[in-house]
Amino acid sequence: MFDALSDRLGGIFDGLTGRGALSEKDVNAALREIRVALLEADVALPVVKDFIESVRARAVGEEVVRSVKPGQQVVKIVYDGIVEMLGGADAETTLRIDTPPAVMMMAGLQGSGKTTTTAKIAKRLSEKHRKKVLLASLDVRRPAAMQQLAILADQCGDNVFSLPIIEGQLPADIARRAVQAAKIGGYDVLILDTAGRTTIDEQMMSEAAEIADIAKPSETLLVADALTGQDAVETAKRFHDRLPLTGLVLTRMDGDGRGGAALSMRAVTGLPIKFLGTGEKLDGLDAFDASRVAGRILGQGDIVSLVEKASEQMDSDKAERMAAKLKKGEFDLEDMADQLRQMQRMGGLGGIMGMMPGARKAKEAMANANLDDNVLKRQEAIILSMTRKERRKPAVLNASRRKRIAAGSGTSVQEVNKLLKMHQQMATMMKKMRTKGGMKAMMGAASQAGMSPADLAKMGGQQMPGGLPGMGSGGLPGLGGSLPGLGGKKK
Repeated sequence: MFDALSDRLGGIFDGLTGRGALSEKDVNAALREIRVALLEADVALPVVKDFIESVRARAVGEEVVRSVKPGQQVVKIVYDGIVEMLGGADAETTLRIDTPPAVMMMAGLQGSGKTTTTAKIAKRLSEKHRKKVLLASLDVRRPAAMQQLAILADQCGDNVFSLPIIEGQLPADIARRAVQAAKIGGYDVLILDTAGRTTIDEQMMSEAAEIADIAKPSETLLVADALTGQDAVETAKRFHDRLPLTGLVLTRMDGDGRGGAALSMRAVTGLPIKFLGTGEKLDGLDAFDASRVAGRILGQGDIVSLVEKASEQMDSDKAERMAAKLKKGEFDLEDMADQLRQMQRMGGLGGIMGMMPGARKAKEAMANANLDDNVLKRQEAIILSMTRKERRKPAVLNASRRKRIAAGSGTSVQEVNKLLKMHQQMATMMKKMRTKGGMKAMMGAASQAGMSPADLAKMGGQQMPGGLPGMGSGGLPGLGGSLPGLGGKKK
């Protein structure tokens, strides 16, 4: 979403940080470029003006001019400004659902992703907060809208249910029935999925206001498509004028839009952004954090989210078995295949590198090396083309076996050799971890990533020096740990 803006800002900051001293003229020139970059990213003009003036007031001050590294001071000030634009590091983004049955109401235009987002939130509340959730569709106009929500509820797990469908009922009647069912059934949360329109009209707003009056929701979330740019900002303003909105959910944040809506909506409406939707899968929902998003925009990465993703994708039983093997210094090709699959579940190389410090340069290096997410799939295919004995004892892989594996996986012998060499390097790293010095290096790497020894223990002891949590390697498979910002050595 923010790639274009991140690239533009990265180029501007490279020019600033490369200088030993900065004059007020230098800062003003950089701010002009930042202003253009934000406007091109479709950030609302009033938001851009306020942001630039706020940054200018601090960036031309004595604190920057007399600092040892003025360029880095300016970058820090811009980072703080973006965090503030997004609501501040301490913005209240948790859901107010403490008193059961807490009612949540979803509003938004048709096609913004309300129904899918409703199911995503229900799944999150069920799995992470152990809530019993009831879903009710109030969309009586869109064909099969109610059936869609019922199907999604079944996919959310055992603790999410959908209100039985009664044909011919009006939205207000369904809302009353849903509230009563939530009370009688002992539900913790009731989520009402309201109808949308292609445009905002008086009938739609009156219907939404009537439902809000009946259900008295503790949370009324506006679901907006981040790819619609300034239209999404205008939609948020008009909804907020008629409904007591409490927060925003931005969908399709994994798209190739310019990101202006995400940066503008909080400042324009004053409402907190609570969730970001990524993809169509039900686990594609991230809690919003202003400091993390700002870090990704400025190419500083988001290690905390990366650790969280690794934790979510990690199978606890497999983690324990892996930890036991690592203590013995063992790491075979089956272990490597597991970690390749884990990386794919975490979003592939592109998704992982987007959260790593130095992401912009890493992506450039990846593009120059003609690497993409297919690298992981080809490497997994190579391992799956081996017999169990070959995966557990790579030493038996002679020339004829390697030729057979290459043919079976649709790759070349050179690619098979490259994978085996990489595995050998990773296995050597595991053996080093058995030493006292290796453990010290591991703790040092964890500390740099902002992890405490307790955090490391929760990860199953798999944070390797310069590697990714839970991946047990000194770099990313297929990249040799050599890309900037990925913890390996620069070539």
